[in-house]
Amino acid sequence: MSTAVDLPGPGRSGLDLKELLRRVALGDQDAFSRLYDAVAGPVLGLVRRVLRDPAQSEEVAQEVLLEVWRTAARYRAEQGEVMPWVLTIAHRRAVDRVRSAQAAADRDRRAAGASHSPAFDEVAEQVESRLEREQVRRCMRMLTELQRESLTLAYYSGYTYPQVAEVLGVPQGTVKTRMRDGLIRLRDCLGVGG
Repeated sequence: MSTAVDLPGPGRSGLDLKELLRRVALGDQDAFSRLYDAVAGPVLGLVRRVLRDPAQSEEVAQEVLLEVWRTAARYRAEQGEVMPWVLTIAHRRAVDRVRSAQAAADRDRRAAGASHSPAFDEVAEQVESRLEREQVRRCMRMLTELQRESLTLAYYSGYTYPQVAEVLGVPQGTVKTRMRDGLIRLRDCLGVGG
């Protein structure tokens, strides 16, 4: 499914995103301007859904579009459409920002809590919670990449089946099947009753 972008001028209308990205890879700034216009809105929307902070979202969206400019030559048309490729970059960059912010908050919490001596029950609860998280991480690593990405987008980022399919560039039926299979494998790995 190619997205056509109308370009003014003789013989320049109806270029699709793949052609624009090919030109961007060659350093064509005009093509990048048109590609930017076509993808900036969806990129910002996706990033904003993940970050929920307008200022950070705009900053990350700009970083994503700069990365598209720098890495356009790495895009391979035979591996999928341009929009899901760009949105995957956006999602990964937004998740990286969330993780970075979480790591900073965790460091601050540890520094503030260094003088606090928690009660025994609180320590036991933290250990149990940490062990459960590690078990979930271990079980997630046992899934296929498509299962893991589908479940992560749906359950951690709140995406619908159509949105997951669009970001990953696969049919919606494939996403549903992979998610079902992944949930079954997680249930079995975690020892949860079926």
